[in-house]
Amino acid sequence: MMELMTTAFATALLAGAVTAGVPLLLAGLGEQMSQKSGVLNIGLEGMMLAGAYAAFVAALGTGDPWWGFAAGMVAGMGIAALMALLAVCLGLNQIVIGIALLLGVEGATAILHHLAFATTYPRLPPAPSWALPGLSHLPVVGPALFDRSPVVYAAVALVAVMVWIDRRTGFGLSLRAAGEHPSALDAAGGSVVRTRVAAVLAAGAGAGLGGAFMVIVGAGIFVPFMTNGAGFIAIVLAMLARGRPLMVLCGALLFGACLSATTALQVAGIDAPTDVVQMLPFAAVLLVLAIFGQGGALPAALGEAWTRGNPLGK
Repeated sequence: MMELMTTAFATALLAGAVTAGVPLLLAGLGEQMSQKSGVLNIGLEGMMLAGAYAAFVAALGTGDPWWGFAAGMVAGMGIAALMALLAVCLGLNQIVIGIALLLGVEGATAILHHLAFATTYPRLPPAPSWALPGLSHLPVVGPALFDRSPVVYAAVALVAVMVWIDRRTGFGLSLRAAGEHPSALDAAGGSVVRTRVAAVLAAGAGAGLGGAFMVIVGAGIFVPFMTNGAGFIAIVLAMLARGRPLMVLCGALLFGACLSATTALQVAGIDAPTDVVQMLPFAAVLLVLAIFGQGGALPAALGEAWTRGNPLGK
């Protein structure tokens, strides 16, 4: 057990938690906005995967990771636009559309990767990082938290932005109204459809950026199906957070630590069964659901298409 108390293990676990947790945080914050508006975005993982592939192609082709991040966001928003068109504008079943988009993106990215990179498997160079003066040299937390990609700092800042939007802006009020009482928003002169479309596009942007982070900062390479359930974990995070962005951050770090446990244990010299360690994030999801899932208040109109004349849009 002493191996678990070493500085190397603590640093590796914390650094891995950040690397694995940032995609969950970005996707979870976007999904939280979507759920507040009344749209259950089951296709979130497909948006992450589309963002990952687009980011890899753009970063590899241009040699600039920032083009990769931008391409990832655009790709995620592209899939989200299909979700918004079919599920929000046309009123089709949100769960069915989300699953269809996920399966479609998984197949498309796998085929595109096979056609373009099946024989070469190129890698991206290490992503640039920003070391914060005075903090990056602290033991354990310095290299793990304060010498990271700028996207990490932006993701944490986004938590504060989400809190401000929710509490201080008219758009935040419209989001809650669209998810709880869409008829009230419509009666007040607001647009339920526009509000939900904006929320879904924001979710796509966050998921796409999260997928781009996985490729550019985390892995350095694209592999088909590499999201490996991260999108569904982000959906659970958004539900359990109950509208609080700070709770999404805490949950993302927790599940990120579970996802990075394999590497941290290897650093500590502990030979743990890989299959058992890979079960940790999903076991953690079940445990957290069992403890905190009961009594969770979700928006009253979540998953319901908007139809004028019905209080919940049914």
